[in-house]
Amino acid sequence: ATPARRPDTSHASRAVGPVTPQIIESILQKSFSQHPALGITGVLCHGSDVYMQALEGGREAVNALYMKIARDTHHRDVMLLHYAEVPERHFAGWTMGHVNLGKLNPSLLLKYSDKPVLDPFAVSGRASMALLEELIANAQITCRAGG
Repeated sequence: ATPARRPDTSHASRAVGPVTPQIIESILQKSFSQHPALGITGVLCHGSDVYMQALEGGREAVNALYMKIARDTHHRDVMLLHYAEVPERHFAGWTMGHVNLGKLNPSLLLKYSDKPVLDPFAVSGRASMALLEELIANAQITCRAGG
């Protein structure tokens, strides 16, 4: 039997206004309340006015959520960075993991970018996914399975 294949996507966007702790908490709370029923897992990274998010789950659910984000007036410059069908999830333990990249060692960001800031618009989708995989490997993702 062929193993199930699920989309593994990442996208970036810029915030329309200031990114406050309250905005991040609101995004995470929506994720915790809505994603389990949809079978979606993932991680949200933010730094300055930039968001980078990875989503995994069924093709229809992930596509619908990405389209909802693309239409959300709180975001601009929404860009798909990476899409692949994978046999297993990278973020299975996270309803929506969270990383504040402003609190990371800048050398980690420099490993994948020209500058020590999150700028997924300036690097390849492969580099963005490699950064996320390193964040997992180094336990930099806040493990939050629910509210």
